[in-house]
This record gives sequence, structure tokens and C-alpha cells, in this order.
Amino acid sequence: MKAIVYTKFGPPEVLHLQEVEKPTPKANEVLIKIVATTVVKEDPDMRASPGFNGLLKPRHPILGQELAGEIESIGKDVTRFKSGDQVYGIDMFGAYAEYKCMPEDGALAIKPANRSSEEAASVPNGALTALPFLRDKGNIQCGQTVLIYGASGSVGAAAVQLARYYGAEVTGVCSTTNLEWVKSLGADQVIDYTQEDFTKNGKTYDIIFDTVGKRSFSECKDSLTDEGIYLGTVPTPAMMLQALWPAKRGSKKVKFAATGLRPAREKIKDLVFLTELIEAGEMKAVIDRCYPLEQIVEAHRYVEQGHKKGNVVITVGTTHKKQEEKK
Repeated sequence: MKAIVYTKFGPPEVLHLQEVEKPTPKANEVLIKIVATTVVKEDPDMRASPGFNGLLKPRHPILGQELAGEIESIGKDVTRFKSGDQVYGIDMFGAYAEYKCMPEDGALAIKPANRSSEEAASVPNGALTALPFLRDKGNIQCGQTVLIYGASGSVGAAAVQLARYYGAEVTGVCSTTNLEWVKSLGADQVIDYTQEDFTKNGKTYDIIFDTVGKRSFSECKDSLTDEGIYLGTVPTPAMMLQALWPAKRGSKKVKFAATGLRPAREKIKDLVFLTELIEAGEMKAVIDRCYPLEQIVEAHRYVEQGHKKGNVVITVGTTHKKQEEKK
């Protein structure tokens, strides 16, 4: 099968298309024919320098987290899926390829019936971050005021839609070019961070969700209501201390979570929930650009610029169903 492989850390050019062995599912695994994947912001980081994916060389030579496609075959012990199922989900590595095996109990679910594989692939990373932050850490309630900083990114775009679904009054903070787009996602108000600093406008919010790690709790504290909650996706040492410090009753709080490390069973429940929202029209996939697998270098360059609107999708293949339709 074809896959995008890298054997050393460096610029986007270290990624190259290569023929590798097609995986075979174990007894508890499914083999997925991947139709689409994405480039999330963590991928260029893992490609560029040592760290999470190894020190001397990449521990996992095939990147790619989000995926959508068709189950081609299943292991003998699999009961949750069958061949031909259209699925979407997320794993830490291996989606920059034509095929990938995942355990039956991995973060995988039947994709929304009213969305393409490209759209479905763009959902998990952002939504599976935004949902537990707002619902579980923020305990978001109808009627609350919520500010989403970085509202045009993959996490931010999902957060705007989810906050609106839960009945909050949503303010999105983004760049000039994305103001109207963020409004179209459901934001009640938008703030252009290049023209206005929301921490100095005198308004307060029940939840401030910094989806991009640009504003600290100290900067945002005065913009929180008395019992307001600051949510941050990029924990700093100061934030961790503030979060662990015993909170006084009624005080403002800092909360963060390693959402990617949650058990797969929690992610599965959330994927099923997100499918219901999407099929009901309460949430939509947000795609900035699509690239073919062969243009992965260009896709990484674009994501590294930091100005993407929503998600960057990589098209990999077609399902057997689509192949039959073409015939």
C-alpha cells in the first residue's frame, strides 16, 4: 500500500510517499481502507523535532491521527463492526496511508450518514477536544456567556458550535478575515483580536476557552465572572499550579485536560454523540482545504503557517461503495 513515511525529523520535505506492507488485522482488529485523513497542528510538531514521537528518529514513521473510510475486513473476534461499514475515528499515528488496523474497541464509530468521508475525517480531533473541555471541565449551562479564543481553528470552530448547542451566548475571537465565517458557525458576537483586546473591554464571561494557548489565566482573570472558569488546551507550569491550588468557594478556576489521553470508550461515546448532532444538523464539519496524499508536504507547510480556518483534509482513496457507483 502507499503511505507517507518519514525516517528523520525535519522540514516538510522529510515526508515522502512510499510503498509499505499492507497490515493484516489481528483477531480483535478491523482493517480500514482510508478515504480521508487530516493534518492536525500536532503533526508538524512531531515531524519537525524530537519529542513525543521519539528522540533520535521517529518511533512511528507514519503520522496521521484522524481518519474516515470503510472497513475492508475484520478479525475473527470482532462483533462491533462488519466489512463494508463506513467509519470515522482517531488514533495517534498511522492515518497517512491507504490502510490502517485499529482495535475493535478503539476510538472508532459509524460515520454520520449525511456527510462524506472527507467531512467526517475533519471532525474528531477538534470536537473530541472541545466537547470534554466545555461539557466536563466547564460544565457549560444554557444561558451562560462563553468566549472562545482561537474560534476559527479546528478546536475553536467545534467549540463555537458546541457552545451554541448547549444554549450559551457565544463570543468568538479570531482574525479579521475569519469574523463572518465564525459568525456563520453560530457565534453571537465576534472580536477581531488584531483590533481589540477582549481583556480590556470590561465584559465578563462565565467560561473563557483558550483553544490555542495564547492567553494566560492571569491575563483573562478579570474578564471572568466571580465563579468563572478558564479553560486552556496548552497547560503551562503556572496554569497547572493554579489549577491544583485549593479553590475557595466561589472563586475563579483554571481547568485543563489531556483530552487525547482519555480512554477509548469515552471517545467512542462522544463520537456517537457527535454523529447524532451532525445528522440532526446541529453541527457541521469545517474544512479549509483539501490536498491529495501526494501533496502532504504542501499541506504541512500550510498548517505550519498557523492561519488555517477549520481543518485541512488529505484525500487518500475511495470506498468500494464509491467505486461501484462510478461503474
